[in-house]
Amino acid sequence: MVMQKATVDREAGYRLMGELAGPETVEGTLGRLEALAPGFPDWIVTSLFGGTYQREGLALRDRQIATLAALTALGGVEPQLDDHVRNSLRIGVEAREIVEVMVHLAPYVGLPKALAGLRVAAAVLGEREEQA
Repeated sequence: MVMQKATVDREAGYRLMGELAGPETVEGTLGRLEALAPGFPDWIVTSLFGGTYQREGLALRDRQIATLAALTALGGVEPQLDDHVRNSLRIGVEAREIVEVMVHLAPYVGLPKALAGLRVAAAVLGEREEQA
């Protein structure tokens, strides 16, 4: 069997993380995590945003919608879901689409998890409205 070599691009990962989350997140959140767990933030950005997110086959928008669904289905990961709601909005996913993702998930992941996802989305959207 011939295996395809995985592509991992650290620089592309940091560029994409900056595009999705903004430079303040790259500096702030990753900086705090680096202080706690040295090297771990680099591994996250390099393997996830420089690896998985760089694969062909899904557009960035589709990857973000899949991420919203996965984090909502997991439950208990509200800080990461909050980040990805913000990331999705930053790249042009509309607020109504994010809400609809959560509603669509209810019969699949359960009402409590869908409601928790909606709570996170509502908080982010409310914050954006206050800033506007």
